[in-house]
Amino acid sequence: MVSVAFKQNLKEKYGIKFNNEKLLEDAFTHSSYANEHPGRKDYEKLEFLGDAVLELAVSDYLYRHFPKLNEGELTRMRSNIVRTEGFSEFAIECGFPAEINLGKGEEKAGARKRKTLLEDVFEAFNGALFLDQGMPAVQHFLHLTVYPLIAEGDFNASRDYKTELQERLQVNGPVKIEYQVIDEDESKPSFKVQLLVNGEKVSEGQGRNKKAAEQQAAQAALAKNK
Repeated sequence: MVSVAFKQNLKEKYGIKFNNEKLLEDAFTHSSYANEHPGRKDYEKLEFLGDAVLELAVSDYLYRHFPKLNEGELTRMRSNIVRTEGFSEFAIECGFPAEINLGKGEEKAGARKRKTLLEDVFEAFNGALFLDQGMPAVQHFLHLTVYPLIAEGDFNASRDYKTELQERLQVNGPVKIEYQVIDEDESKPSFKVQLLVNGEKVSEGQGRNKKAAEQQAAQAALAKNK
């Protein structure tokens, strides 16, 4: 069950109060839990819907707020945002992990901290919110979570430095590229990462979230290898 404290936080921090709380419960129910509790629905269909809802919502936001960007730049920027790997960080900031219903096996395996699972739950939550209150509610939620990072430039519109670096380094064959967090400020959203290529440190990057820090590190590496 989703906790009363979580529902209260949703209302106070994000202005969200579900009309159909069953949708909220479903959004936080993993298939492993549903398998152990007959009659419970998992979040997979809501995740499917949420994926499409987020892509449309972000497309609408970018179209309205970045009128000078061309179609290609808007597409790349949207891709950087909805790639989902960053959604786990938003899920953590919103307090989602503690509310997820997991089966006993998945709980023991540490699934609650699994990034891919948190990304799925973030999508499912937005799918549930869309069904419950429509696109305006989803946009309001994203304005309080995702969109501030867009305004701060954490999602570069014209270049995806990580992909560009990977393509450049792998021209002559496979290369092992790693991004390791070396500093995280618990008092505020701040990450510092180092970039390793075949085990050797190449550069560092810093940003409000891990994705932004990795992009900065990749950009620095590209600058060194011009």
